[in-house]
Amino acid sequence: MLYAILKSIHLLALIVWIGGMFFTLFCLRPSLTVLEGAMRLRLMQEVLRRFFGVVSVAAVLVLLSGAWMLTSAARSASNASIGFNMPLDWHVMVIGGVLMILVFGHIRFVLFRRLQLALKAKDGPAGAMALGRIRAWVMLNFVIGVLIVVVMRLGSAAL
Repeated sequence: MLYAILKSIHLLALIVWIGGMFFTLFCLRPSLTVLEGAMRLRLMQEVLRRFFGVVSVAAVLVLLSGAWMLTSAARSASNASIGFNMPLDWHVMVIGGVLMILVFGHIRFVLFRRLQLALKAKDGPAGAMALGRIRAWVMLNFVIGVLIVVVMRLGSAAL
């Protein structure tokens, strides 16, 4: 029962994270052309500030629930006196998940900070450049997240 609850938390946190990236990249950003540059930057700063708070919680939930489920599976195999060989798709998930967290950390603590400093200095071009870099890195994280989902789905389909 606990495993099922943790797996649900894990999946819901990923849905929020990947879905939020999809919404931001493909729905919100293209719609911002109706706003002038300075207003667009301010709006994106506020949206990203809130989204990054949500993603911070989601990333912690994904990391903790994933670690618990992984150690639980290894412990169960050990208790049954059988070797634990982590499936290849799990390796992809773990490596991809850690990579996503690292990319998010770079976006949140380096690139977003640049956006905030540019807006504080009223430097529109620097703000636009920072926002462009954020978009590129969010796209990278989105692609990693989608690839993890596809690999995990294909891996479980083989069972």
